[in-house]
Amino acid sequence: MLESIDTVRYRYQDFLIGLEWMFTVIFTVEYVLRLYSAKDPGKYARSFFGVIDLIAVIPTYLSVLLPGAQALIVIRVLRLMRVFRVLKLVQYSRAGVHLLFLLQDSWRRIWVFVLALALLVTTIGAVLYLIEGPENGFTSIPQSMYWAVVTLTTVGYGDISPQTSVGKFFAALVMIIGYAIIVMSISMAGRHIKRTPPCVRCTETKLEKGAAFCKYCGHEFHQH
Repeated sequence: MLESIDTVRYRYQDFLIGLEWMFTVIFTVEYVLRLYSAKDPGKYARSFFGVIDLIAVIPTYLSVLLPGAQALIVIRVLRLMRVFRVLKLVQYSRAGVHLLFLLQDSWRRIWVFVLALALLVTTIGAVLYLIEGPENGFTSIPQSMYWAVVTLTTVGYGDISPQTSVGKFFAALVMIIGYAIIVMSISMAGRHIKRTPPCVRCTETKLEKGAAFCKYCGHEFHQH
């Protein structure tokens, strides 16, 4: 990423190249060791993290073997996706398991909320475009939708804003709607968090209410 800045690339080019090769060698050794130690090397190679590990080292080698492939080094930004390995640790965290349970249990509600929000943004954008029009800076419905998102989320960049009295009144209503959505979302999330989490050992969700032990793995529940 730093090489995309001209001044940094010209001043620290040799250092960055050395650093690039150092990490490439480290990631290559790690990838080979993971293949060697995996119970099913093929399964690991086809897995999400296996593919990311491979993509992380290929661009550097291609830049040497193939002329004109230097641009492919940009792909190494995908190494950032390796941080998702930390998510594997979530199974050892009581709070993490609870969070995964809540997300899995409410994904349908989340999608409905996202779709409803998208419909609301589209409607607000279309209405404001009709009210203000290109002469007041709202040159298209997508740009008006951008204003709707900025206003609903209470960010308020101010790069474009309604100029007419009707538009300002409509903007005030949108601001109130934005606050209402935030309050309701927090309230619903708070109620949902109180739901019983799954077993922190096996992550099974079909548990009997009030049980002292998990019937699947025998893990003891601590009663509060």
